[in-house]
Amino acid sequence: MSSDPLTPDVSARICRHMNGDHAEAVMNYARYYGGIKDPQTAKMILITSEKMELEVDGDALEIKFDHTLNDSEDAHHTLVAMLKAMPKSSG
Repeated sequence: MSSDPLTPDVSARICRHMNGDHAEAVMNYARYYGGIKDPQTAKMILITSEKMELEVDGDALEIKFDHTLNDSEDAHHTLVAMLKAMPKSSG
């Protein structure tokens, strides 16, 4: 995996990938980290070194990271770690 700085273009690439290939993960970020009980739609719209921004049911939701991301590889590892940290749903 390449390690690119988190430029607007890299953010757009990550968001396209997450929304296209990992839509359920984006919903889970909204539920677990955003506190949205029953989101109907969730879309990642921005990722920076400090936070991810989601659009959930038409509203903006900001989720801060637990550390400052260094680059796209750090973003990847952090997003995966955040998913793994969520309790397994019974569903």
